[in-house]
Amino acid sequence: MSTTHTVESLPVVVAKDLCRVYPISKGFFHKPDLLQAVGGVSFTVQAGKTLAIVGESGCGKSTLARMVTLIEAPSGGTLQFGGVDVVGASARDQHALRQKVQLVFQNPYGSLNPRKRIGQILEAPLEINTELNAAERAEKARAMLALVGLRPEHYDRYPHMFSGGQRQRIAIARALMLNPSLVVADEPVSALDVSIQAQVLNLLADLQRDLGLAYLFISHDLGVVRHIAHDVLVMYLGHTVEHGEKNAIFTRPLHPYTQALLASTPGIAGSGPAQQRTVLKGELPSPLNPPTGCVFSTRCPHATEQCRVKRPTLLQLHGRAVACFEAERLAAGPDAR
Repeated sequence: MSTTHTVESLPVVVAKDLCRVYPISKGFFHKPDLLQAVGGVSFTVQAGKTLAIVGESGCGKSTLARMVTLIEAPSGGTLQFGGVDVVGASARDQHALRQKVQLVFQNPYGSLNPRKRIGQILEAPLEINTELNAAERAEKARAMLALVGLRPEHYDRYPHMFSGGQRQRIAIARALMLNPSLVVADEPVSALDVSIQAQVLNLLADLQRDLGLAYLFISHDLGVVRHIAHDVLVMYLGHTVEHGEKNAIFTRPLHPYTQALLASTPGIAGSGPAQQRTVLKGELPSPLNPPTGCVFSTRCPHATEQCRVKRPTLLQLHGRAVACFEAERLAAGPDAR
């Protein structure tokens, strides 16, 4: 199996104003409420690059992952893979596109069928989606085991015979069986011991380098994100509040929510006047009743009357996009007026 792919200049995935709205039933005689899980998120991921999606639980990260992996259809916006619009594609085209994006789940103990041998688990995508014969499927499965650092004899074993880190390596191998161009990793190391996390992250980095993979990396652990990401998109209540190159955001976060996330992570401290100790107060608002202005205004220590009545748009500032009316003042320092 070749382990060198040419990284193309065409973006692997382009999302523009991606939305997902769920109707919530209130009873037979009542109009359903609308829950906006994702409210207009845009991003681009190039081959060989990693975009990390970060935010608190309930911010819409996993819903975004389900749309990108074509598990759920967007309620609005556009989603393109290699220039092909997913939303308007035929069923046959969507079936082909699904092979180009694969998902690595959070829990390696629940994502593998305990009744199947590892070889059967790895060969299942090939059996469903290709015309390879049994010998060819077995050969590719064994080669993939070697690629993720497992031995040939693991082919005939069951999932319960492996550690958590080894199971996640198997899950990664399964995701790569159809040669995808994009891998969506939803909290792929959060269920692992810290010592094993680094091994799995290094494996993902090696595979990206050798295969030219693009990653959409969903995580709440900013230490992990700092290790693996090239770009970071910060979500709050279904909306993008800051989006840019990793070093710019970690060194000088401009949105108060990003500042609070970084301040709450041990061992991560930005520099510059924008890095202040922002402490979040209150609870995440209900997506059924979001704030009328900035979605973060109910918890933001810098919120003004404008923030409470008008929703900010993403503006380019200091090498990233940030949705905050006060971002420029905060970037100038605490004494700026």
